[in-house]
Amino acid sequence: MDPRPASETPLPIEHVQDYPRPPALERVPHRLHARIGGETLLDTTRALRVLETHHAPTYYIPPDDIADGALIPLQGGGTFCEWKGRARYFDISLGGLHRPSAAWSYDTPSARFAALQGYIAIYATALDAAFVGAKQVRPQPGDFYGGWVTSNLRGQIKGAPGTRHWKPRPRPCDLLRSIFIEMKTEV
Repeated sequence: MDPRPASETPLPIEHVQDYPRPPALERVPHRLHARIGGETLLDTTRALRVLETHHAPTYYIPPDDIADGALIPLQGGGTFCEWKGRARYFDISLGGLHRPSAAWSYDTPSARFAALQGYIAIYATALDAAFVGAKQVRPQPGDFYGGWVTSNLRGQIKGAPGTRHWKPRPRPCDLLRSIFIEMKTEV
């Protein structure tokens, strides 16, 4: 067993094409921290993350671990996720900087994602620097998805031009599995 605290252990190699659909929700065993305008926006060891096929993980932070007064709720609007439900958005204001529509939350998520209630996800593009453990975060490609990309991730991550509503080609093992299931049901 690694004697370092969980927040300091290296991130394991993960393949984004192996993440499930529908998505999975899990506790994050690493420290997350991020800065805007030279100030700490968040610092937590209590985050959750959502893992979905071909997406970088999306991290959700308990509101108590976000700088007081940094989140400014937006009125109206919002988006709907087929898995998690209706999201509402926040601007972030910290360190003399203002980042519009930079964070979101689910007030009444679906039952499967009930643990996300009130937790806040933040677009990495809004952050000056963010870390998962010791790994620096890069934003998920594109302007739609909110995943945090770290160097331990492998595979093609959705979000780049041409992949916004892209459905990846099935892997050979998935094709064989579907053929086997079809054969089994026909017999």
